[in-house]
Amino acid sequence: MLMHPRQGTGQPLLEVQDLTVQYPGLTGSRRRPAVRDLYLAVHAGESVGLVGAAGSGKSTVVRALTGQVSPRCGRITFAGQELLGCSASVARRRRRAMHVVEQDPYASLPPNRTVGAILAEPLRSTHLLTSRPHDELVREALELVRLTPVARYLGRYPHQLSGGERQRVTFASALITQPRLVLADEPTQMLDESLRDELVDLLDGLRTDRQMAVVHITNDLELVRRGCDRLVVLRGGKIIEQGRTEQVLCRPEHPYTADLVAEAGVRLVA
Repeated sequence: MLMHPRQGTGQPLLEVQDLTVQYPGLTGSRRRPAVRDLYLAVHAGESVGLVGAAGSGKSTVVRALTGQVSPRCGRITFAGQELLGCSASVARRRRRAMHVVEQDPYASLPPNRTVGAILAEPLRSTHLLTSRPHDELVREALELVRLTPVARYLGRYPHQLSGGERQRVTFASALITQPRLVLADEPTQMLDESLRDELVDLLDGLRTDRQMAVVHITNDLELVRRGCDRLVVLRGGKIIEQGRTEQVLCRPEHPYTADLVAEAGVRLVA
């Protein structure tokens, strides 16, 4: 299961080839690479779970995709366009169809802005081409994540919301620009099981309707089981196993994967 299984047909929406990221050591010397020779392909409409223990390289992959770190080598292609080797301004433009949902809604939402202002900001910064008024799109986004009645939330500040409501606002902020790819970094960490399932179902519907791809960066194997077509397991910066989610969870081939499944208490019938 260490091959490169591909979902769908045609060119992947996101393709990462031979990616290596190495952070400098404390004295300028180089540490062991945080990510080594990584290959990842994600097609439109596909949901992929990227899992592994702390230090496995998951966060580094996200940083490389979003331009927060510069890889030592490799290629990243998104929607048929190179993200590495071009100017920073060109890379930013190409990444506008990619959105990260942070794991901590407390930190990701500006405390001094209302929900309405928070959701309107991505529309201005990405220059989304639409003839519809921004306030209409903001209301639609809130309805999409089931924060209704909308008028109740538009003027509220983050500290006036529950943890689950904050996380829904972060999803609304991500979805309002109609991204082609959502990178969900532990998106349900602060939610109870019922809210987690609701948001997974919401993303599933959007994947079908919009052919939006989702990459879940998570250790929540129940989320992966419910919401991901394919599972990619990282250890020490390398992919050690990948395949269809049910196949990997039911019949893990690597002892590390088996340990993750056992610790999570996932129960599937092969």
